[in-house]
Amino acid sequence: MTEPTRYSTPPIELPWNLEREPVPAEGCAGCAELANVRSRARAGGDMTTVSDCNVFMRRHPEGH
Repeated sequence: MTEPTRYSTPPIELPWNLEREPVPAEGCAGCAELANVRSRARAGGDMTTVSDCNVFMRRHPEGH
């Protein structure tokens, strides 16, 4: 029987995403609604929707 291959390098550690969430644009009803949806999604454990809302809020000037 042969010896198993052993690797001397440690596993790669990925950094935590420390980026802050976007805040709603002042006076924008669309951003305010996205912030509300994001809050409800987070409370329900729906992190996919939280992420989607963050993306739409970051794209504010392009519309949402």
